[in-house]
Amino acid sequence: MLKIAPSLLAADFSRLAEEVKSVENGGADWLHFDVMDGHFVPNLTMGAQVVQSLRKESQLFFDVHLMIEQPERYLEQFARAGADLLTVSVEACTHLHRILQMIHNLGMKAGVALNPATPLSLLEYVLDDVDLVLIMSVNPGFGGQSFIPAVLPKIRQLQKMRGQRKFEIQVDGGINATTAPLVQAAGATVLVAGTAVFATDNVAHAIKMLHTEKKLV
Repeated sequence: MLKIAPSLLAADFSRLAEEVKSVENGGADWLHFDVMDGHFVPNLTMGAQVVQSLRKESQLFFDVHLMIEQPERYLEQFARAGADLLTVSVEACTHLHRILQMIHNLGMKAGVALNPATPLSLLEYVLDDVDLVLIMSVNPGFGGQSFIPAVLPKIRQLQKMRGQRKFEIQVDGGINATTAPLVQAAGATVLVAGTAVFATDNVAHAIKMLHTEKKLV
């Protein structure tokens, strides 16, 4: 079943609890947190405190993408804060398999993200250890960027590599009513959308437009 994960990066930070309630009531499946450290990506955003403060406000599945160097230093903080899934960027992990084990041992699901130019071959030996693979369809760091069409063959390839495995295929970057059908058809099972949801007057309608199932091509 297709899942929609609005990205909190595009929300109004002066009223985060209200924004979360609006997407939860509007039909969102997950809530996506973009955690950036100003080193791995050129931006600073939010930390475990934001996850913790919103955990008591929402029943949504908390999907946290750590776009930070040495993410293993912060896994326990996000586990205590209430994250349901932690995704680490493969480019930031020296010992990827160990980090995935650490996330699972803390009681969370584990995901791995790849930047647009990063090949899927780097995941070959951990696909049995992940609950989600995140394909970035923009270069990470800022919201509101345009979708990179070159990732579509990458999504199709990942869908074939998945085989009988059950991990989710998530896509993040430039997802809107135009690009959502393309990534869905390629094999995506979770769509992260920021401005396409939070920058609209009708959040429920925006989520509904993204939520239509498409067949693989």
